[in-house]
Amino acid sequence: MPETVVVSVGGKNVQVPVGTSAAVAAIIAGEHCRTSVGGQPRAPLCGMGICFECRMKINGKVHVRSCQVICTDGMEIAVDD
Repeated sequence: MPETVVVSVGGKNVQVPVGTSAAVAAIIAGEHCRTSVGGQPRAPLCGMGICFECRMKINGKVHVRSCQVICTDGMEIAVDD
């Protein structure tokens, strides 16, 4: 069984340990999760799906709570604007 998976975060390939959330993959890649209405970059806050600050576009689906999604090999993660 592989110990890591490779995901694309903002177009950058990132290798992360199996079991890593998409939110953590974004942090590792140096990307923010979404942009606020005021134009500020936002990052995960609660880490358990309550605050919605970690919303990202995952595999083409928008407004996904990235802290609740475990990375799979080949997953595409992008900033949710």
